Amino acid sequence: MSERYCVFGNPIAHSRSPRIHALFAEQCGQAMTYEAIEAPREDFAGAWQAFVAAGGCGANVTVPFKEEAYRVADVLSQRARRAGAVNTLVHGRDGRTYADTTDGVGLVRDLEAHGVMLDDARVLVLGAGGAVRGVIDPLLAAGPRALHIANRTAEKAVSLAADFHSQERGQQQACVKGSGYDALEGAYDVVINGTSASLSGELPPLPDTLLAADGVAYDMMYAADPTVFLQWASARGVRTIDGLGMLVEQAAESFFLWRHVRPDTEPVRNMLRREL
Repeated sequence: MSERYCVFGNPIAHSRSPRIHALFAEQCGQAMTYEAIEAPREDFAGAWQAFVAAGGCGANVTVPFKEEAYRVADVLSQRARRAGAVNTLVHGRDGRTYADTTDGVGLVRDLEAHGVMLDDARVLVLGAGGAVRGVIDPLLAAGPRALHIANRTAEKAVSLAADFHSQERGQQQACVKGSGYDALEGAYDVVINGTSASLSGELPPLPDTLLAADGVAYDMMYAADPTVFLQWASARGVRTIDGLGMLVEQAAESFFLWRHVRPDTEPVRNMLRREL
């Protein structure tokens, strides 16, 4: 008998998650179904409870419900607790709701899949919203020398950086700072865009010297054509990567949490890229 999973969002019809998890299930021989459910904006908790009552085993959660999903959880992973939001729910056999966030793990694994090592790197993250908060912990765990968060509202970046300041990384401490864009100086090895620039088409005010000559620009968003941020970075001669692989990798981590099987992400990445 197939076990039921879903992704909650509003809107959600555009989601590629059902396609991704169908490919994972086929590859791993898992008897499961996965659907997209548009939950009411005012009652996410009710939608989750109804899904569980109907036999649901687990769910992904996307905007605008990641904070609401955090609140319905009975048990939070450490990374979910630090992120303050979750994207994966598991209905446990004990009846409790377990919650995790796999976005940051997905980002780091996608960077690694592209040969980008974060150990001892200078990393800049653009933006200070929920999407960025969810990836800081795994980024720090990868061992960068420094991590800088920049945002239009400097106070928000400074506050977010303070939440993660001096997190241990082995025997060393990662330096985490926050600022406005006007305070950026020097060149970074990896620059990650977590702002809405790719949706709005309006880039933050970024200095031309932002990226090291052999640096990498990564956009957490993806599209059939390069985003405005990746166009900007490409024009400055650096390597660019979009967030399609992050989507697949975070889905694979959720799949593992539910099914205890880790799918091979490469063929799924390649298929989705062809379908864009």
